[in-house]
Amino acid sequence: MIIRQATNADHPQLLNIWLRSVRATHHFLQKSDIEALLPQLRDIYLPAVELWVAVNTEDYPTGFIGLNENHVEMLFIEPDLRGTGIGRALLNHARSSRNQMSVDVNEQNPEAVGFYLHYGFVQTGRSPLDGEGRPFPLLHLSLPG
Repeated sequence: MIIRQATNADHPQLLNIWLRSVRATHHFLQKSDIEALLPQLRDIYLPAVELWVAVNTEDYPTGFIGLNENHVEMLFIEPDLRGTGIGRALLNHARSSRNQMSVDVNEQNPEAVGFYLHYGFVQTGRSPLDGEGRPFPLLHLSLPG
C-alpha cells in the first residue's frame, strides 16, 4: 500500500468509495440524506481538505483521509477492505506530521467509534446534532499527545 496526496483526478473514485462506505456503515442515514451529501462532498468538502489517498500497487484508491489542520474531517475505506489496516495506515500517515489529532464521529456508527477508540482516541465531548444541525449525534474524540 502506498499513501500519496490525492489529485483532482482521484475525486470520482473517492466519491465512489465514500458512497459504498456510507451505504455499508451509516445505516441511520436515509437514501435522501446520502443523495444530498454526495454533491456537497464533491463540490465543497473534498476540495476544502488536505486529502491523502491509500492506493494499491496499480495506483487504484482503496481509502482516503481528509484533514483540516489537526482535525480528521473524513476517513473512508473501500467496504470490502475494512479491517485490513488501511484506516490505521492513513491515520498513522496523518499523525506523523501532527502533534495532536481530533475527529468527530457519528455516535450511530458503532464500527467507526470502535475503530477510533481502539486506535487510541478518547472522547472529549458529545453533540446531539451533526454539523448540519440534523439529529445525528456526534462524539468528539481526540488523540492524547
